[in-house]
Amino acid sequence: MKIATMATGGIGGYLAVKLTQAGHQVACVARGAHLSAIQTQGLKLNSPLGQEVIRPWKVSEDPAEIGPVDAIIFGVKAAALDQAAQKCPPMLGEHTVVIPFQNGVTATSDLMQFLPSHNVASGVALISTTISEPGVITQTGDAARFIFAERDSVRSARIAALQSAFKKAGIAAPETKDITHELWMKFVLFSAMSGITATARCTVGDILTSQALGRLFCQVMEETASIGRAHGVPLKADCADTLWSRVQGLPSQMRASTAIDLEHGRPLESPWISGSVPKLANQVGLKAPLNAALYALLKPYENGVST
Repeated sequence: MKIATMATGGIGGYLAVKLTQAGHQVACVARGAHLSAIQTQGLKLNSPLGQEVIRPWKVSEDPAEIGPVDAIIFGVKAAALDQAAQKCPPMLGEHTVVIPFQNGVTATSDLMQFLPSHNVASGVALISTTISEPGVITQTGDAARFIFAERDSVRSARIAALQSAFKKAGIAAPETKDITHELWMKFVLFSAMSGITATARCTVGDILTSQALGRLFCQVMEETASIGRAHGVPLKADCADTLWSRVQGLPSQMRASTAIDLEHGRPLESPWISGSVPKLANQVGLKAPLNAALYALLKPYENGVST
């Protein structure tokens, strides 16, 4: 398959390495020092398996130099969605599928403001990765699952082909009958993971060893889940308990990307996570005081700070 990563950050970079090694033609859209490093030294992935290095099929800042592909892995930060989406059309064919692997639950609808709706699907990435230095992607822990489907969750040939490509590359890509449920399950977890590891400047290990932080984590998840149910998402009554059990199996040093961005003075995705929950709550006549408080605490750092 011909696959493009837009852009080649933590998620796009991880997938570019794995899919290239499996024999697919992967084009990487990147810029700045990251682009230069990939062009000169290749794209590197550091993971529990060691370091892997690949030379992408194409590397460019300009999608027009790549041309139409079978699939676009859309993994930019939420704040960059508008600009990145508007650059995608040169890579679109009639049957190209665009899979957004972004935090939050609005990426699919946001993309459809800029791209033809028939090209846009939905996706959930369950992995912890970051650009540790130009040209280098680092994975924390060994968990890596990518769940994606057409927006209505009906199986299609293009989704089946991409799932097959992932699986042959050793990447978990299970089928789902309800992609909206999958999106909200991650959102429930990530609303707590993002808000708390960022505001408390802490790790999963800190949360698990602190009764106060652990209690708050579960309360934030419960609050977000209640809003999802009010929106018609069939989240089970014990979904927060299920997710809390998963947290206990995560690497102790893990933090949300929000916390890492905060540490480095980069813009935050908090408006699309902690800040999004109160907006979604307001749409159904509810309140989200815990998420609103976490968002308020992160608000001064939302646009990044100079270091």
